[in-house]
Amino acid sequence: MTASTRTLNILAAFVWYVGGIVLLIKGFSLLIEAYSLKPEQYWPWLAIVVGPVIGSIKGKFIFRKSCLKNLARINTLNQPKIWQFFKPWFFAVLAIMISFGATMARMAHTQHNYYFLIAVSIVDIDIGIALLWSSYIFWRQKAFSK
Repeated sequence: MTASTRTLNILAAFVWYVGGIVLLIKGFSLLIEAYSLKPEQYWPWLAIVVGPVIGSIKGKFIFRKSCLKNLARINTLNQPKIWQFFKPWFFAVLAIMISFGATMARMAHTQHNYYFLIAVSIVDIDIGIALLWSSYIFWRQKAFSK
């Protein structure tokens, strides 16, 4: 089941964007829940600032490089297969990260632990921002036109 490098680039970008959007939505919903528990506290407002700052740094120095490496790897494939838009180990790591993130969010939500909700929301927001920030690489590299 071969595919074009353009198709693999589109699939990689799709996962990148969907992951970023889902994490931002999840992070902000956890912040809203934390705010409803203690509206007089300032921590949710601090999280709204801290998450994007950390995410921007991660996006620039970590996720951007990962994007570039993946696009370069895709371009070197001789007969790309549809499942090769990420390396096999990346899918395993992605599954672990999704499971871990969902478990943390569920624990924070069911325990109504204010500070745990804030912490998980910061992580979700910062990774979501990092994914979205670094996604400009797909456009800069003209990944959709190859």
